[in-house]
Amino acid sequence: MRQLIAVIQKELLLLVRDRAGLLVLFVMPAVLVVVITLVQENALVSIGESQTRILFIDNDGQRLGRQIGDALKATEGVMVTEALDGRRPDRQQALELVASGKYQLCLIIPPGMTSTVKDRARQSALESLSVEEAGGVMAPAPVVDVYFDPTVLGGFRSAVRHLLDLMIFRLEVSEKMAALARILPEHINQSIAGALEPVADFITQPPQVDLQLKWSSLPLLRVEDREALADSRMAIPTSVQQNVPAWSLFGIFFIVLPMAGAFIQERINGTHQRLLTMPVSYLTLVSGRIIAYMGICVMQCTLIGCIGKWILPLWGTPSLEMGGAPLALLVVTASAILAATGYGILLGTVVDTYEQASMFGPISIVIAAAIGGIMVPVYAMPAFMQSISVVSPLAWGLNGTLDVFVRGGSLADVLPEAGALTAFFGACILCAWLWQRHRGSSGNVG
Repeated sequence: MRQLIAVIQKELLLLVRDRAGLLVLFVMPAVLVVVITLVQENALVSIGESQTRILFIDNDGQRLGRQIGDALKATEGVMVTEALDGRRPDRQQALELVASGKYQLCLIIPPGMTSTVKDRARQSALESLSVEEAGGVMAPAPVVDVYFDPTVLGGFRSAVRHLLDLMIFRLEVSEKMAALARILPEHINQSIAGALEPVADFITQPPQVDLQLKWSSLPLLRVEDREALADSRMAIPTSVQQNVPAWSLFGIFFIVLPMAGAFIQERINGTHQRLLTMPVSYLTLVSGRIIAYMGICVMQCTLIGCIGKWILPLWGTPSLEMGGAPLALLVVTASAILAATGYGILLGTVVDTYEQASMFGPISIVIAAAIGGIMVPVYAMPAFMQSISVVSPLAWGLNGTLDVFVRGGSLADVLPEAGALTAFFGACILCAWLWQRHRGSSGNVG
């Protein structure tokens, strides 16, 4: 235990002396959180040629339901799914798929929509012609329910809602004109006959019938957007909830630079070789380094969390809401920190110079962050980028955090991401150990 404590103290002392490393670890992510969040607060829009995944459930099965489905399929950048394993999913299954992030939204067409809209269009056309038959009570307007994944941002929701509103508007105009085309000829003939009847023997020029087309302001069909989660606490994820965990993970993984630098410096000045001659196991040396840097990462996450909770609201942003499962958040954060320290140990073991580490480390982290949804949400990326985002450890950490922050997830919900991050840590440590053994057996030490 004393050996382990001594190794931890050594690592912390080296890190404290590395002022540039401290600047990278604490100041950089803090500045990124503030700047990016403030920039995005009033300009959250989905960018890129995104492939929007829509789950479409047509309970109507008639003309209008098919028209809406066909219009969605014809929309560029939209992938519509109507059946899973050869059959149509029910509402509960669809909501679970959307809430888990597999689809951005689910569109549910109500049963009997076509017949109800047709009746409402006929009633509206009769009212516009001031026909006495129009005195009946209209049936309630059918509601097309749109359920969003809770992590979908406001700009994307607005774009989808605008698209649906245009589709519904075209359907309304088409149905009203069709109803009018059926009713108008008969109404004109009746009006002309009624006007000519008293003087039919004297009038050779039929009078002009004045039609007062006062359309009803009631819509034939309505669209309502809802949350896929039945117990969702917040309607739309805020820029703070997106950026604080994202840039916290980004900063955590930058721990690889000081870690790799410490490894390389020890090899250059011979410290590493002297440590190996002491009665201290490789496991103790690695464990002490991991614990030391995990403590630094915890401090880093706490700092950025405090910024999101208390500092950013001073500039008019929402306060950070961290969900109701602190244990789940702790597990996924600890797993992400483990993954970052494991990668740092692997990088420090494999590369030979600090210049190599300073080039490969940041570039690999920025790439992992870019494809992992740190800079742009994954659903707003091109389809190819969405398919490769699953290989990024930062994507695992961000998905797990958003499961807690936005989806109201529990410990069981984040276990897949936490398990993947822990497995990544184990793979990095194993590769570093094998490389170290190979380096030692080949005599290339120091």
